[in-house]
Amino acid sequence: MSALWSVGAGLLLLLLWVRHRGLEAVLVHHRWVFVCLFLLPLSILFDIYYQLRAWAVWRLHSAPRQHAQRVRHIQAQVREWKKEGSKRYMCTGRPGWLTVSLRVGKYKKIHKNIMINLMDVLEVDSERQVVRVEPLVSMGQLTAHLNPMGWTIPVVPELDDLTVGGLIMGTGIESSSHIYGLFQHTCVAYELVLADGSLVRCSPTENSDLFYAVPWSCGTLGFLVAAEIKMIPAKKYVKIHYEPVRGLQKICEKFTEESKKKENSFVEGLLYSLDEAVIMTGVLTDEAEQSKINRIGNYYKPWFFKHVEKYLKADRTGIEYIPSRHYYHRHTRSIFWELQDIIPFGNNPVFRYLFGWMVPPKISLLKLTQGEAIRKLYEQHHVVQDMLVPMKSLEKSIQTFHVDLHVYPLWLCPFILPNNPGMVHPKGNEAELYVDIGAYGEPKRKQFEARASMRQMEKFVRSVHGFQMLYADCYMTREEFWDMFDGSLYHKLREQMNCKDAFPEVYDKICKAARH
Repeated sequence: MSALWSVGAGLLLLLLWVRHRGLEAVLVHHRWVFVCLFLLPLSILFDIYYQLRAWAVWRLHSAPRQHAQRVRHIQAQVREWKKEGSKRYMCTGRPGWLTVSLRVGKYKKIHKNIMINLMDVLEVDSERQVVRVEPLVSMGQLTAHLNPMGWTIPVVPELDDLTVGGLIMGTGIESSSHIYGLFQHTCVAYELVLADGSLVRCSPTENSDLFYAVPWSCGTLGFLVAAEIKMIPAKKYVKIHYEPVRGLQKICEKFTEESKKKENSFVEGLLYSLDEAVIMTGVLTDEAEQSKINRIGNYYKPWFFKHVEKYLKADRTGIEYIPSRHYYHRHTRSIFWELQDIIPFGNNPVFRYLFGWMVPPKISLLKLTQGEAIRKLYEQHHVVQDMLVPMKSLEKSIQTFHVDLHVYPLWLCPFILPNNPGMVHPKGNEAELYVDIGAYGEPKRKQFEARASMRQMEKFVRSVHGFQMLYADCYMTREEFWDMFDGSLYHKLREQMNCKDAFPEVYDKICKAARH
C-alpha cells in the first residue's frame, strides 16, 4: 500500500509541475519526461502487437492466400477513384506519422487515400535465393524471419522500422553497399497497381523501363504491392575491426582504400570531428573467439557510437565478434545518435540496466506527439540529412559539411552506384564508388539558418554530381531538383501510363518549395 501511495504522490507532483510550467514548455524543453513516461511504454505495446501478428501469420500460413485478395481490394479502390471522375491525386492511406521520415506530408489530407494493408513476408524461395515480401514489411521483421532459416538480405538498412516499400520508393543503404549497391539494386522484381487499376510485374527483363523508374519515385508511378529481393546465406557473426584515424586526408584515404576491398563484407566510418574518425571493417564468419564476442544489441549495452568512440579516445585498434543480427541493427537503440538529444541520460549505465529494454521510442510516435512547437524547433535547429557524393569528392564534401553545418558525429557509408537507367546514376558510363554522408543532430555553426544553409549544401552536392536522400527536408527549386536527378525515364513513363492525373510529381510530393 505504501508503494502505491508513493507512486500516486509522485504522479501528483509531476502533474502539478507540468501545470506550473505549461504542457507545451515541458514537451519542448523537457521532452524526455513525456518520452520516458508515455512513449516508451507505448512503443513496447506496438512492438508486441506487430510481433504477435507476424507470428500468427507465419503459423497460419495466411499471408500468401490473403495477398491476392488484398491486392484486388486496392485495384477496386483505384477503379472507384476513376469512376468518381479522377478529381484528386491518389496516395497511400498510411498516416504520415507512421513513416520514419521526419517530414510532415500534408498532401494526405487533400489526396484520395488508397488503403494498403500489406505487411507480410509472402515466400522464401531458397532455390532462387529470393524472398518475396509486401511493402510494409520492416527490416526488423524481415531479418527476424530470415535469420533463423540461415538467410539474410545483402543490404539491411539501419533502423528496425524502415519498410521495404519506403526503401524502394525512396532509397536505403548499409555498410555492405560498397559490394551490393543501394537497397534497390538488391531487388529483382516489383509488382505494382497502376493508375488504371491494372496489376503489373516488372523486372530487368520484363517491363524494364518501369523497373528502373520505380526507385526514388516516392509512389508517383503506381502502388507497390510486392517486391522480390535477393537473399544471401547468413553467418553467425561479424568480425569487426576498429581503427582510429587522425587527419582529414588520412581519414579519406583510409576510408577509400577499405571501401574498394571486396573482401570486406562491411565498411563504415564515424567522424567525431573534422580530423578524428574510427574506420570499421567487417567480415561475416561462423567462428568467433569467445572472449571477444560483444552482443552489442543487448539492452544494457552502451550505445554503439559511444562504444566505437572508446577506441578513438584510447587511440587503439580492436577486434570484436558481433552477432550478425545485432550488427545489422547496431544503431537502432540510439537511433544513430539522435536519442541523446531526446533522452540526454539514455546511455547512462543505470538507465540502460533499468529501462534500456524499452528503448528506442518509435519514431512514428515521436512524430505523432511532437506538436507544432517542436516541429518548428526541429526544422530550424536540427538537421537530419543524407547526401550521396562521389568518393573522389569525399574530402571536399566533409569540409563543406563542417563549414555549413558543423554536426558531429558524421556517418560515412560507401556504396557502388551502377550505371542503370533511372533517376540516380553516375555521370559517366560506368559504375562509380560513392559515399553517403549522414548528418543527424543540432548544427553548431553560429549563423545556421535552415533554409539558407541547406540550399548551400544542396548546391554543393549538385556541383559534384551527388544526390540528396528524399526522406529529408529538401529546399531546391523544381529546376534545381531535376538538375540533380535524371527525370528523362521518369517523365516518359508518367506520360505513357497516364500518371499525371493520378499522382503528383515526385518534386511536388517531397520538396518544401512545393508542399502545401
